[in-house]
Amino acid sequence: MALTDTAIRAAKPKAAPYKVSDSGGLHLVVNPSGSRLWRLKYRIDGREKLLSIGSYPAVSLAMARAKRDAAKTLLAQGGDPSEAKQDAKRESIETSTNTFRHLAEEYLEKMRREVRAPATLKKTEWLLSLVYGDIGNRPIREITASHVLEALRPIERRGRHETARRARSTIGTVFRYAVATTRADNDPTTALHGALTAPKVTHRAAIIDPSGLGALLRAIENCDGQPTTKAALKLMAILFPRPGELRLAEWTEFEFEKAIWTIPATRAKMRRPHHVPIPKQALAVLQGLREFTGSGTLLFPCLRSISRPISENTLNAALRRLGYSKEEATAHGFRASASTLLNECGLWTEEPALSPDQRPPCPCCGGRMVVIEVFRGVAQPRAPPATRTCSGMRAS
Repeated sequence: MALTDTAIRAAKPKAAPYKVSDSGGLHLVVNPSGSRLWRLKYRIDGREKLLSIGSYPAVSLAMARAKRDAAKTLLAQGGDPSEAKQDAKRESIETSTNTFRHLAEEYLEKMRREVRAPATLKKTEWLLSLVYGDIGNRPIREITASHVLEALRPIERRGRHETARRARSTIGTVFRYAVATTRADNDPTTALHGALTAPKVTHRAAIIDPSGLGALLRAIENCDGQPTTKAALKLMAILFPRPGELRLAEWTEFEFEKAIWTIPATRAKMRRPHHVPIPKQALAVLQGLREFTGSGTLLFPCLRSISRPISENTLNAALRRLGYSKEEATAHGFRASASTLLNECGLWTEEPALSPDQRPPCPCCGGRMVVIEVFRGVAQPRAPPATRTCSGMRAS
């Protein structure tokens, strides 16, 4: 006899669970606690199985019968209602856990395992945080190019065009990670090329004419600032590393007998060691610097603590005190000066000292040390022309 709502409400708890049958294998289990649970009994491949449908009254009699009919239809098509329910549950869990934010945090953890630079991690975390409010809680498979664009538009409207461009790129790295780990099908950011306002490119100020560079070198030589800051500016002019690579440099990285400075992979931009040949002028500066900081770890410790390097603003501030505005010269600009003047003089067009990521492969140099030996012959002649304008930095 088919159940009615009246019969269900009349079913009272007993000392042991018991069943009240409806039809087609559907029945209600009444527990001693008073809960009423819908179950469907069915057979598949000769085995009897039970499908949980829900509790009464959250699942009404009509709803339970509709779910029974849907299960019977699936059985007729060769499916198993219990397995289909488990698949749907797994998909629901995957959808709720594989959100963009979850994948982004997983990707950040991967970056930490790779010992990426703290500044890189901080910048990546910040860029991702800008879009969490719009797409952070969305399942990553459901995010489309339009969703990403909507998340970037507020950044763009504030005039932060470069930030919007970088955020799009960073979002793309998360999607590519998700694709590689089979949790996304594609990277929607590829469809956004040209959709955002292109930022106006502002190059770091640099002096790119020999006479102007000579004037800067003379100003550095004649300044009365901290000896360590003065030495750092001289080394920037001769070795032209990235400012962060120099200010974090440690004495153990320098092989004075071989005249080689090895910047470790953890601090190099491309995460691999970078070997910098040291000409005589730089060696002389380093020898002088040893008298001030050689007993410690860092070449350029800050004044307050020998365990901490000078700040990232120290060198730029020194240039300002020399009378050069931020539109005229920057610490990073020494790299542009070297690149421009080296290419113009024709001594070297592949710029091996600008680190492996900035130069094309050298067809005549098979190994790392070969490149160093080739450049050593260039670095030494190159240093005197740049330093000849400064009487205190003459080549011997």
